[in-house]
Amino acid sequence: MATAAKAPPGSNAPKSGVGETGADKTGAKVETVQRESVVVRFAGDSGDGMQLTGGQFTLSTALAGNDLATFPDFPAEIRAPQGTLFGVSAFQIHFGSSRIDTAGDQPDVLVAMNPAALKTNLPSLRKGGLVIADTGEFGERNLKKAHYEANPLEDGSLAPYQLLAFDVSKQTLESVKEFGLGNKDALRCKNMWTLGLALWMFGRKRAPIIDWLKVKFGSNELLREANIAALNAGHAYGETAELSGPLKQFRLEPADAEPGLYRTITGADALALGLVAGAKLSGLPMFFGGYPITPASAILHALARLREFDVTTFQAEDEIAAIGATIGAAYAGSLAVTSSSGPGIALKSEAMGLAVMTELPLVIINSQRGGPSTGLPTKTEQSDLYQAVYGRNGDCPMPVLAARSPSDCFDVAIEACRIALEYMTPVMLLTDGYIANAAEPWKVPEAHDYQPFPVHFHEEMPETGKLNPYMRDPETLKRVWVKPGTRGLMHRIGGIEKGYDSGNIDYSDSNHQRMTDTRKAKIDGVARTIPAQTVEVGNEHGPLVVVGWGSTYGPIRQAVEHVRNQGHDVAHIHLRHIWPLPSNLGELLKRYDRILVPEMNTGQLKTLLRDQFLVDARPLNKVSGQPFRIAEIEAAILGMLNS
Repeated sequence: MATAAKAPPGSNAPKSGVGETGADKTGAKVETVQRESVVVRFAGDSGDGMQLTGGQFTLSTALAGNDLATFPDFPAEIRAPQGTLFGVSAFQIHFGSSRIDTAGDQPDVLVAMNPAALKTNLPSLRKGGLVIADTGEFGERNLKKAHYEANPLEDGSLAPYQLLAFDVSKQTLESVKEFGLGNKDALRCKNMWTLGLALWMFGRKRAPIIDWLKVKFGSNELLREANIAALNAGHAYGETAELSGPLKQFRLEPADAEPGLYRTITGADALALGLVAGAKLSGLPMFFGGYPITPASAILHALARLREFDVTTFQAEDEIAAIGATIGAAYAGSLAVTSSSGPGIALKSEAMGLAVMTELPLVIINSQRGGPSTGLPTKTEQSDLYQAVYGRNGDCPMPVLAARSPSDCFDVAIEACRIALEYMTPVMLLTDGYIANAAEPWKVPEAHDYQPFPVHFHEEMPETGKLNPYMRDPETLKRVWVKPGTRGLMHRIGGIEKGYDSGNIDYSDSNHQRMTDTRKAKIDGVARTIPAQTVEVGNEHGPLVVVGWGSTYGPIRQAVEHVRNQGHDVAHIHLRHIWPLPSNLGELLKRYDRILVPEMNTGQLKTLLRDQFLVDARPLNKVSGQPFRIAEIEAAILGMLNS
């Protein structure tokens, strides 16, 4: 699927051109507004198909050549009572003709399918923004569920906004009447009617969506044709409706794009493809052992569709069984991968210690979510950094990487595979709920752009006639990797401390000291083969640097760009390698007078930087389950510069 590449940096704030008033093919008055970027949020009940609507609008936007970023926002309940505040599902997309790094601070357009969707999402809408509401759902019962005392469409409370209120439910029923569907099934087409209107508003083509509907419903002709009819009816409504005031269309030019093949990709899909690429670059089959948990389950689903690439997926009965099977696969000579979210990672921690002691290569993906315990399973957070770096018993060092965006997951997955195999160690790869579910354009890379890292198993019989499985490469300190069953190389590994020189069980104090020091030195040595830390935006010295990791990349970059455009000297550093940290990072940080660290936790990277480099890093913390807004980081930067 073709889409747009990232253009030179530009403001994510919507910029309007001069309005052009013209007429559509029916003669109705239509105002066209030129924009550099627009933020649209679809919101409704969790059964209204908002994620599907948003996903297909994303498809049409990508095909139109705009750069984009999305943010799906799910309710935590599996199926909350219909029409309630805690059952609202939303999908936000920010798209435009310039570089897009975030899903946008505030929507310009809010499509509210019921009162609950309006109430929960209206505070995010910018003043003067457009509300599109389905009046058919604003009855007394739904208003009561949303805790409205009066109908907000009629009481003047929406005066600060533009309002387009019409009966989408009635329009949908009318559009599919000929198919003889019951009311319940007919109203399930509402999301397609709404999508049709949105396609008209932004000049998007219907043909790709119609093709998708034909594939989705296959031989079910009734549902296929009903949904297509609803889509067309919503589009026609935009063309012909006579509303109070001109019905606006938005025009956005395509973003500048480098030549190449593009597709939109989510973080989960990018991770799956990156892991497969890592397996191919290493020449190994891949084994994935996992257990379903939000928001990590999508990785298992994606890899299960890639079996033709020598990928074996195993859905275990629990988290411990999943990593146990993965360790077994690593011992047998596979590229072994497991995945979970915070609670599942906690359950896997003892087995991670076993992987560290046995020095087997594993990739462990943690798709972080909000809070301890069950917490906020469908919301995003960055609160597992301590867990990733320190969260195992004993001195148990492990490399830790973090992806910054959905498309970045591809390269980070390859890097995690490389480190795991080149150093014979488990590696933790951190993403979060936002990265896993969000989508953005991705330029599909060329295979020859990546350097292979083939694995060579140990197959030589030692002169002593007995294998020591802890024989080490003098440079990397990795131990030999022997496939079980290799003739003459019978050996054992396990969680009990082994002798450095023999591989036999050895409880002696001097041996444990030596093995602990060696395991630490091996992981510390990873810093020699990772890139030196660079500055994303700004100078390599100055009054202030903003340091981030993970999904804070987009809002930090845009905030720094905005402040620099105001004439301030501020820089942005973003970390991919969290442990070990890049060898030049400490020296680089000390070139700045002040350090600001925005994180979706209570200050975990801030503490790590203070500990490692004795720098006065200042935190900017957010744990609301929502990503940072650009304005929040921009205000913090200006506050530090002006204090």
